[in-house]
Amino acid sequence: MRPPPRPSSARAPASLREPRMQPMKPSAMSKRKLRESSGESAECISQVQKILRERFCHHCAAGKLFGMEQQYRHLLELLRRTTVHGESNSALVIGPRGSGKSALLNHVLKDLREMEQVRENLLEVHLNGLLQTNDNVALKEITRQLQLENVVGDKVFGSFAENLAFLLEALRKGDRTSSCPVLFVLDEFDLFVHHKNQSLLYNLFDISQSAQTPVTVIGLTCRQDILELLEKRVKSRFSHRQIYLMNSFDFKQYMKIFKKQLSLPAEFPDESFAQKWNNNVQHLSEDKTVQGVLQRLFQHTKDLRSLHSLLMLASSAVTVHHPLLTAADLQEASRQHSTDSKANIVHGLSVLEICLIIAMKHLNEVYDGEPFNFQMVYNEFQKFIQRKAHSMYNFEKPVVMKAFEHLLQLELVQPLERPSARAQREFLLLRLLLDSSQIMDALQVYPNCPTDVKQWATSSLSWL
Repeated sequence: MRPPPRPSSARAPASLREPRMQPMKPSAMSKRKLRESSGESAECISQVQKILRERFCHHCAAGKLFGMEQQYRHLLELLRRTTVHGESNSALVIGPRGSGKSALLNHVLKDLREMEQVRENLLEVHLNGLLQTNDNVALKEITRQLQLENVVGDKVFGSFAENLAFLLEALRKGDRTSSCPVLFVLDEFDLFVHHKNQSLLYNLFDISQSAQTPVTVIGLTCRQDILELLEKRVKSRFSHRQIYLMNSFDFKQYMKIFKKQLSLPAEFPDESFAQKWNNNVQHLSEDKTVQGVLQRLFQHTKDLRSLHSLLMLASSAVTVHHPLLTAADLQEASRQHSTDSKANIVHGLSVLEICLIIAMKHLNEVYDGEPFNFQMVYNEFQKFIQRKAHSMYNFEKPVVMKAFEHLLQLELVQPLERPSARAQREFLLLRLLLDSSQIMDALQVYPNCPTDVKQWATSSLSWL
């Protein structure tokens, strides 16, 4: 007899059974690829941020000049004649703050150093009127930058002119009859005018007219009337070369600058990411919201420093998880960029200090901007307390005085004269450094401001 058939439910031998499907798990290779791709994207973002920071935070000589091609050629030719032919010159670069004076000079010096006949044949001395506040400090800085401390030693000179002439004479090498050309760059040039007798300017311009030492003096200033500030003897030795920088571009050109400043260069390591980034910048330039943000900034100021500040704030939002800029990023950057710092200080004041500011606001309106003193402010505050403030305590005068002194420390209020030890604090003449619009804007967002205080601020007259 044959054995009965095996039931269908019986298990087959392990060798004949099909393997059971297990849930899929990411392999080690896929994990490694994921880590590598995230690492590459992080590297791309890091490179983008580095490039943009160099453009926006520094006067980068590798960037682009916008609307300054003619001035660039003029200044480059001027310095080339000094370094190649030994000509002495002097010139002033004049333009408002943020117009690109330092960027222009950095571009010219970079291209000048790359010329074969100029390489290692130009000495540079950079002075700043904010740092070199008198001629002695300036002379020490000239000595340090020319590396002539050992040559000068303990020598004593009769005048500034003798000391400067000795420094330039020490630059002669061996049997050479002429020394290396020297470029003096005077940033904040108008502050050097206030030095005693303008000795530094007189001697530098005087040497630049002599044939013995090739010296070029380039001054950077934002003062349009700078020549009127020079003494007659200094002005007579100045060559009267003036290079003006004015932001004369229209909004269409401004939008092109916006795109160029945000776009990544062709040599960016990751070509696909660079193309994606540049396409996004193109879409942003066509977005109406972005155009509105840039239009408001353009109407306020044309200088590129403000544009760089706005783009720096926007680009700080770029991360691995947020790799491309959006219109919302630029809107938020615009809000931060246009925030009033003084209004932000008002947000952190106490209600008593807010009341004192409102009292000063009413005094400005009643007395047409004339200066006031603490006693007048206190009297105005007392009128408000007696007539309108039902929810506020009647602070004692020393407490009010302490709050008033805090406003002085925050520089929201400024004394007209330097206070003396004998002067009574209550009668010191002061001026409010906030206008009505700043005060009202700050009150709109002030947390838990009493209704009576808001009504008092919006009233056009003081409480009589």
